[in-house]
Amino acid sequence: MEQVPATGRLVQITVADGYDVKGFKGETPVTFIRAEFNQVVLGDSAKITVSPEGTAKYNFTSSFEFNPEGGITLDDIAHKPVFLTMNEVLPKEKKQKDEKTLVLGQAVVDLLPLLEGESSFELKVPLHPVLGSPLENLRPGVKQCSLAVKVFVAEPLLTTAQILGGNLLKVTLEAAYSVPESFIPLGPLQNYMVGLQVPSVGEKDYPILFKNGILKLGGEKEPVPRPKKWPIANILAPGANNIPDAFIVGGPYEEEEGELNHPEDREFRNHAECLKKRIIWDLESRCYLDPSAVVSFQKRIGDCRLWPVEITRVPLVAAPKGKAGKSDKIEDESQPSFHGVAYVNMVPLLYPGVKRIRGAFHVHPYLDSTVYEKTKCLSSLFRDTAHHLIQNNKIGGINSPLAKAVVSKNLKEDKTVKEKDIDGKFKPTDADVNKVQAPSIKSQSSDTPLEGEPPLSHNLEGQQYVEAGTYIVLEIELDKALVPKRMPEELARRVKEMVPPRPPLTRRTGGAQKAVSDYHAQIKNISRSILDEYHRMFGKQVTKLGSDIDSETLEEQKCQLNYELNCSGKYFAFKEQLKHAVVKIVREKYLKTTSFESQEELQTFISELYVFLVDQMHVALNQIMPDDVQGTVSNIPTSSDQLRLFAFEAEVNENFEMAAVYYEERLVREPQNLDHWIDYGAFCLLTEDNIKAQECFRKALSLNESHIQSLLLCGVLAVMMENYEQAEIFFEDATCLEPTNVIAWTLLGLYYEIQNNDIRMEMAFHEASKQLQARMVQAQVSKQKSVGTVEYTEEGKKIESVLSPWAATSGSTVAFKTEAPAAPGTTLSILDEFLEESSKLQAEPQEPILAAQPQDPNVGLKPSNTFLKEVSEKKEASKCQESSAFLHPSPFGVSQTPTTIFMETIRFLLKVNAVQYMHRALAHEVLCPQGGPSCEYYLVLAQTHLLKKDFAKTEEYLQLAAQMDYLNPNVWGLKGHLYFLSGSHGEAKACYERTISFVVDAAEMHFIFLRLGLIYLEEKEYEKAKKTYLQVCKRSPSCLTWLGLGIACYRLEELTEAEDALSEANALNNYNAEVWAYLALVCLKAGRQLEAEQAYKYTIKLKLKDEGLLEEIHTVQETVGFGNPSF
Repeated sequence: MEQVPATGRLVQITVADGYDVKGFKGETPVTFIRAEFNQVVLGDSAKITVSPEGTAKYNFTSSFEFNPEGGITLDDIAHKPVFLTMNEVLPKEKKQKDEKTLVLGQAVVDLLPLLEGESSFELKVPLHPVLGSPLENLRPGVKQCSLAVKVFVAEPLLTTAQILGGNLLKVTLEAAYSVPESFIPLGPLQNYMVGLQVPSVGEKDYPILFKNGILKLGGEKEPVPRPKKWPIANILAPGANNIPDAFIVGGPYEEEEGELNHPEDREFRNHAECLKKRIIWDLESRCYLDPSAVVSFQKRIGDCRLWPVEITRVPLVAAPKGKAGKSDKIEDESQPSFHGVAYVNMVPLLYPGVKRIRGAFHVHPYLDSTVYEKTKCLSSLFRDTAHHLIQNNKIGGINSPLAKAVVSKNLKEDKTVKEKDIDGKFKPTDADVNKVQAPSIKSQSSDTPLEGEPPLSHNLEGQQYVEAGTYIVLEIELDKALVPKRMPEELARRVKEMVPPRPPLTRRTGGAQKAVSDYHAQIKNISRSILDEYHRMFGKQVTKLGSDIDSETLEEQKCQLNYELNCSGKYFAFKEQLKHAVVKIVREKYLKTTSFESQEELQTFISELYVFLVDQMHVALNQIMPDDVQGTVSNIPTSSDQLRLFAFEAEVNENFEMAAVYYEERLVREPQNLDHWIDYGAFCLLTEDNIKAQECFRKALSLNESHIQSLLLCGVLAVMMENYEQAEIFFEDATCLEPTNVIAWTLLGLYYEIQNNDIRMEMAFHEASKQLQARMVQAQVSKQKSVGTVEYTEEGKKIESVLSPWAATSGSTVAFKTEAPAAPGTTLSILDEFLEESSKLQAEPQEPILAAQPQDPNVGLKPSNTFLKEVSEKKEASKCQESSAFLHPSPFGVSQTPTTIFMETIRFLLKVNAVQYMHRALAHEVLCPQGGPSCEYYLVLAQTHLLKKDFAKTEEYLQLAAQMDYLNPNVWGLKGHLYFLSGSHGEAKACYERTISFVVDAAEMHFIFLRLGLIYLEEKEYEKAKKTYLQVCKRSPSCLTWLGLGIACYRLEELTEAEDALSEANALNNYNAEVWAYLALVCLKAGRQLEAEQAYKYTIKLKLKDEGLLEEIHTVQETVGFGNPSF
């Protein structure tokens, strides 16, 4: 048995059987198998006669020695297969000394599983026929010949450390397109070569070379999918050139990582890949990277970013006659001609989870200074590293004959290097030779070039690549990502750890409502028992007297009934029966479970409880004995959208306490609504209560762990509170759940910028731009379909031509329609969305509003419909639709500007009041190639400074915004707010009037109308005020809009219309003291004393702050002689 050294291991290849074998001669040919690896014959099997069924039992085992210290290495196993050649032995003819053999076909065994940690594997490989073989052109339904093969090694070739830390690199060179016109198929034969170097064991680099590219004329596009080929020559069977289960599948240009992936490159690439000349390789070369090489590879990518991939053309000339054993053709010994280089950006391989990059890369002339500047690479693979190839004896996929020719050429070039002059002629000199020899002894890992190195100042042949627009299509793939990516399951688990999901609500059998219901039931039971006792005692008397019972008789009966109930103990029983229901009301309704601190507090509570119990007793009695005379109290419910509007008004007025009341009321009504929690959290950010904002956002996330907006806001709060690890989890989970979300990727990039992780920041911004670009393209296609346009390419260029890898831009209307389709009345425009909540940052000195749910009894005001006829048809819809229209304004007419990933993120952050985080996005927007200062940019800056009450800066930015878009209604609306808050109401009125005169509405028309109406009231232009308030009442009614309308009508002496408007305001908020004050004035003027006194009572109770209005009420009271009970 063969002795194997301690460092070597035998790899055994066993061919067990052959199936469906056919030969040239007869039905039972005699065949044998020859095994080859690394261009060495491993052995031949015995000659086996094939059975009539086509089966041959070979049982042939061959082997080779794997020795990592010399000989066959892991790299050889990675990119070189075992070839199994089937030969047929023909019968001897007369006078024939030796047997004649013919090749039937070749099978290929890929040894890659051995590099995946396996020690043995079995497979059935097809036998590819050679040209002219009887196995060729089989009829349909006839099975292809195949071999059963087993590969075995006594122990795995890789250690555990190598399996965990190593990697497998696959480089696929597809083609070079749009090659120079001087490349012609006729004339001297040329060998087109491409090469690159990757880190290997120790300090050395491993060269990966591709040779024998096929020059093809244009005319048709290369088919996809097409198989990848082995980088090995002299393969007998054409089908054996193809790597099993490996194909070039292509893909959209926009999804590539190369240089020509922009929309403006589409037309050029289509033209080049269809009509222009190209060089086709379709070769895949593999390289095993041990753990140290993986570390070096990763470090070099981080340091250099760009990787040089060289291309050259080597002429082949006929070998001199009479030299046996030489190749028929050898390469010309000269300087590498048409020496070019492509700079491949390898940084995407450092992105988390990325294992593959594929793209098209421009070919530039090879100039030493430029290559060093971009890649820090000091040596040329084709010109300077021939001695490395000799020492390592591995040519990365180049077969030995050509490799020897390349080595020979490079050795001779080291002795005599020829440099071209301006005329394109070679003029070698001794000085040039001495100077250019220096780079051959430099290490690529060196950071500084050696002195005396002359940069190649010109490369006229290489310049032809630039003139022709040549580019190569290259794919680089790793078996494992250099930077692991968190799995979605892990991210979800981490999010659950930080924000536990809200447990499902258990069905409660108690509660306040049930306690009151139980109290009603006990009242009904007791009332029936008392009624039965009354009929038992006085039934005959009642029947006799009928309806003629006087009050004295009833009072006497009542005394006798009370005496009987007390004497019999039934009164005590009824009280005990009712006691449990009252206790439940105290605990569930009033939440009183502890003792009272003082006797006064106890008495107060008992009084309040008594009133409630008596009222509920009457409710229960009316249910069993209804009173036909009793009237119903009208109730105008407020919707969630109206409460949102009321809260927004309170924010603008800086009445944050009342705004919180409205937000909390929404939460009480719908605690499971995510939007309510997010709105409340945004309000907390406005008031700089970050702790409460974080609680709100996490509460929303606990209700739905897949809610993207909640995840992003939790991440933003985590960054603001410097919990960076948690922020990364939130942002990554958002991008994992919704990979197409532009804002999620942009926020992740801003986070990586804070962490000074430039590579991941670039990755996130690139992905955001890519998703925005895809959305723009999809929107453009939809637009073309809607208008019947079929010119996709031309229209696509219009929208995509301004897109860059980091900042895609386009018509924003299309973008938003794609992102959030809506009806025309509710679709968001560019500035509408970003300004829709911007008024939160401003203040208005106006009467604050209080809770929307009336608690005190309303005054019985006489309603009148004469005025409300005009808005009655729209009233119900306006409560929901018009108020929501304020929150989601109309997009039409605002000048549409291109959008970038940063501006989209700015809108999102401004909407939720995350102003601190927004400044980073604003900085990127200025530096963004397709961004920069725009009208919207200056509007955002004006908003932020208006929040700080920095009126000078606000005015400065608004002037800049107006210069860029003078007809933008949002500019004039914001100017009006600036002047209003600074006290210049005259200028504010002019701006507001200009804003409402535009055909297109501004984003915050609600407050523009409110403040313009207020200015009209101050200037006593009551007709204009009435018209203005009437418009806003139709759009988005609230207590303040109806109040303003009521004031205008009152000043115009239209008391009926004023009362109607004020009644609407009172129904929406009966805690507004100003509403009660004007109601008191209306009632005083109308002569209704009781109602005037009640309205005045609530005016005083709610502490009206307007001293002038209070004085006016007192004057009218003195005039009419009533209205003040203290008279």
